Amino acid sequence: MVEIKGIEKFAPKDFPGYISSTVFVGGCNFRCPFCHNADLVLKPQSLPTFPFDYFLSYLDSRKNWLEAVCVTGGEPLLHDDLEVLLQIIKDRNLLVKIDTNGAFPDKLEELVKAGLLDSIAMDIKGPLDKYKKIAGVSVNTDNVKRSIHVVLNSNLDYIFRTTAVPGFIDGNDIEEIGQLLKGSKIFQIQQFKPVNTLDKSLEKTKPYSKEELQALADRAEPYFEEIKIEGI
Repeated sequence: MVEIKGIEKFAPKDFPGYISSTVFVGGCNFRCPFCHNADLVLKPQSLPTFPFDYFLSYLDSRKNWLEAVCVTGGEPLLHDDLEVLLQIIKDRNLLVKIDTNGAFPDKLEELVKAGLLDSIAMDIKGPLDKYKKIAGVSVNTDNVKRSIHVVLNSNLDYIFRTTAVPGFIDGNDIEEIGQLLKGSKIFQIQQFKPVNTLDKSLEKTKPYSKEELQALADRAEPYFEEIKIEGI
């Protein structure tokens, strides 16, 4: 069974519109320098694992109150037995949202076809030609494009989102992302948090101001039905 490394019992921002909790699983195939879940990504084995019985009792104790669960990481799709976790959540008549970096389109499509997902949030790290720099590893961008296709054809609620990190993402990059995702419903620009980052030097990086984030959102506006800014 996939190991649960954290539970946020009330996480309304992770599944908007529903009373929701968020479950964190460890491990990630990316090494984004600005990631602020360093321990979860680099050394999940050092973090305590929630007993599965505890997780089940948690879900059951909130019957008729909890409406949805977001499964995030790390990268959840790394785990071969993720379906078991999602099925247990679905069996309790709860909605499931998955957060993914888009590196595993086949796995994502399997979960969609199995009816185990109700919502998908996919991180778009940047323009495809900048993925190696931003993700910190070599990335098969064809997989990213295939995952975008899966999301857009899933008939599920979805959101694409990009973390705006000075020195990594600028207005031109946002426009390139817009062209990649043109016609999508929702795009979210996320504020960078210079806390517990994989690259410790980025903890000294000043995030974009509210006005600068709005300017990035304005560059994205022609390509999407709705633009959101998170973290300001």
